[in-house]
This record gives sequence, C-alpha cells and structure tokens, in this order.
Amino acid sequence: MLGLGRLAAAVMLALGTTGTVLAVSATPALADGCYTWSGSLAQGSSGEAVRQLQIRVSGYPGSGGVLALDGQFGPGTKAAVQRFQSAYGLSADGIAGPQTFAKIYALQDDDCTPVNFAYGELNRCNSTWAGGNVSAATAKANALVTMWKLQALRHALGDVPITVTSGFRSTSCNAAVGGASSSRHLYGDAADLVSGSRTLCQLAQEARNHGFAGILGPGYPDHNDHTHVDGRPSRFWSAPNCGVSGLVGGLDPLGDD
Repeated sequence: MLGLGRLAAAVMLALGTTGTVLAVSATPALADGCYTWSGSLAQGSSGEAVRQLQIRVSGYPGSGGVLALDGQFGPGTKAAVQRFQSAYGLSADGIAGPQTFAKIYALQDDDCTPVNFAYGELNRCNSTWAGGNVSAATAKANALVTMWKLQALRHALGDVPITVTSGFRSTSCNAAVGGASSSRHLYGDAADLVSGSRTLCQLAQEARNHGFAGILGPGYPDHNDHTHVDGRPSRFWSAPNCGVSGLVGGLDPLGDD
C-alpha cells in the first residue's frame, strides 16, 4: 500500500501531466514520512538537506563516477540531479525543487528505502546490522545508499526486478559462506545480484553508470552465477566475459565475492 507521502506525490505528478497548472513555491507542496525537504536546492546549497538529496541521486553520477555524500551541492551533484530528472521525464535544470522532490517521495517508503528494495533484502544475516567491519549504524546507512544505486540501475534496465542474493554479512555470516576477510559485504555496501529478465552481463555493464566502484561478474573467478557490486573506496571492475574492466589484469585486492 502506498504511504501517504508517496500517494500525495503520485497525485501531484499526475496533475502535473494532465494540464493542471501547479504553483511552484519555495517549499514543497507535501510532506513525506521519511524526510521532507523545506525548500529548493541548487548549486551552492549545503547541509543535511543536500546530503539527503545526494543519497537519493547517488545512482546518477555518470559513467564510472561516484557521487560524494558530503552535503555540498557542487557541479557533481547538479549533474546527478539532472540525470535523475532526465531519467524520470522532468525538466533537467539541475535544481531540486517541488517536482523533483515529488518524484523522490513517490520513489521512497517511509523508512527511506526506495520502493523496490528493502532493508530485509540487504541483510539476511541478522536483524541488528551488527558484527561486521563497521558499526551497525554505518552498515545500515551504507546499505541504504546501495539500495538507491540499485533503484537507479533497475530503472535504467527498464524497471525490471533485480534480486539481491546476498548483502550485509557479519563476520560469522561471512565466514559461514567462505567470504573474504576484507569483503565489502562486511561493510554493508555490497550486493550480489541476479535478474530473471536481464543477463548477468547486462547487470554488470549497466552498473558502471550507477555509482558502483566495485563490479565483479561473469569471467571473474566464482562470479559466473551472479554479479557483485559494491561501494569500495577505489575502482575495481572485472567481468571479463561482459567486456567490463576497470583495471588491467590482476585479481580483486579485496578478494570479494
């Protein structure tokens, strides 16, 4: 069932596409159960409102890019907002205003997760997010960013379902599946993916455009049955059977899976 914020946003967007003139004010016309922006944001803005926006558009940094979640609305954030706006048929002016926020509200649930992914999908290990290589709060926050990147990936692939087969792992869960001690799964920012209607190569290839510094897939050892994406500090892409590479030769320094 739609949350109140998403329902109101859907109505607002529908009105905007049927010829009804919507007043554009300095503040959004609706509230949301997760996070409500109090006014438009543009290049030069800063603060928590910008950081919250950056999380939602983190899947739109451009090919090979990763958007900084630093609360500073610079050129990179403007470009990400423009790509988000273009992806959803909005005026791509790079200013986050009522229409952009309405679309975000329509895309998110009241716990801030995007509508097509949930915390439970990103953590089948435990209910606390504890026991990894970072604090429980950090692991859960990392997973939220990962989900918004996955939402962008899903939309780019035609809004087809994507299944997360493994997300956050505690050290004990990681050991039980034979994961590497430095696996990004221990940080909450990794996801192993499959999709019934898209190939693993399509997932790996498109992931290059959506903020994933780590991509492993078909042709890389032990990755012929899934595509792995993560938010590691520096880029390592290797899905040789898909033409995806970020470094020449070598194995993943994290030994990830």
